[in-house]
Amino acid sequence: MKKLKKYITAIYLVIGLYLTTSENLYCQNMRDYHIETIAFYNVENLFDTVDDTLTFDDDRTALGKDNWTKERYDVKIANISRVLAEIGTQESKKPPLVIGLCEIENKKVLEDLIAHPNLAQFNYKIVHYDSPDERGIDVALLYRSQSFVVTNSQARKLMIYDEDKRDYTRDQLVVSGIALGQETHFIVNHWPSRSGGEAKSSYKREKAAMLNKRIIDSIYQEDPKARIIGMGDFNDDPTNKSFKKFLQTKAEIQDLKEGDLYNPMENMLKRGRGTLAYRDSWNLFDQFYLSESLLNRTSEGFQYYKAGIFNAPYLITQGGQYRGYPMRTYGSSGYQPGYSDHFPVYLYLIKAVE
Repeated sequence: MKKLKKYITAIYLVIGLYLTTSENLYCQNMRDYHIETIAFYNVENLFDTVDDTLTFDDDRTALGKDNWTKERYDVKIANISRVLAEIGTQESKKPPLVIGLCEIENKKVLEDLIAHPNLAQFNYKIVHYDSPDERGIDVALLYRSQSFVVTNSQARKLMIYDEDKRDYTRDQLVVSGIALGQETHFIVNHWPSRSGGEAKSSYKREKAAMLNKRIIDSIYQEDPKARIIGMGDFNDDPTNKSFKKFLQTKAEIQDLKEGDLYNPMENMLKRGRGTLAYRDSWNLFDQFYLSESLLNRTSEGFQYYKAGIFNAPYLITQGGQYRGYPMRTYGSSGYQPGYSDHFPVYLYLIKAVE
């Protein structure tokens, strides 16, 4: 028995030494890496106060149902700019290199956003195209212009028909550029909603996934080792058919082969994490997927480190029926000076300091 106790004690000592050494090595190694953040945020109806006669934006005007005044708009801009300035700073010590956004009305709201004192010092630039969405909401990309140079961008139309009638929805934004010396491709998405029910509307998101796949394949034709990051509010979870069958994303890094796509959010969902809640059930619609080249440790340059959900306490409803939910701009009781009905998501890219 004494020998057994000594043996067990020795094992614990070895494990403890290993963990301590590993932690020290980790801390040392992270000091030797350059860290950049990529973020995505559904900002929940970031509209200006002007009535656009070509879209259904009437609610978000001063005379509309939401009584959307200049004062409320200014609060929204201040709130969203604060969030964007803080995402990822815990480890990167600076705001994101690239930010994907959805539910923004037009370029003017983006200009107001990056001009706010929370963001103005970081010299963000904008990539935006007006989409045919009936509500007038678009996707966009912001980037720190000192560290990312855009070489090409395009809006890819998502053509969906319901009984020969087109369902006008958001474009998929494709932006290519040089991120700290390396070509990187970003695809910003806001896939069709689950309006009418998840099952009934699933074909729309599967169509969106097929368009994503065509975009990815066209990039791979030019460069089989291309660095690709897809992001967005997909209105599907990582385990839905759109991801598992059409994009064929994988949840485990060790399963990846060249050309595969990795989804770091799938295991988060399995652990009960989410970015939006409905009837006390969480979904993880806000996601990233990455090309295998960003996880291939034999490759040079930036590599994927980890992903997360940014849910700082001020973004969370602290009491009442929706305690724990994202603190949104309009709730069941009407206007509240909140942020969004989604939490933003982020990932870190790291590169060894030479």
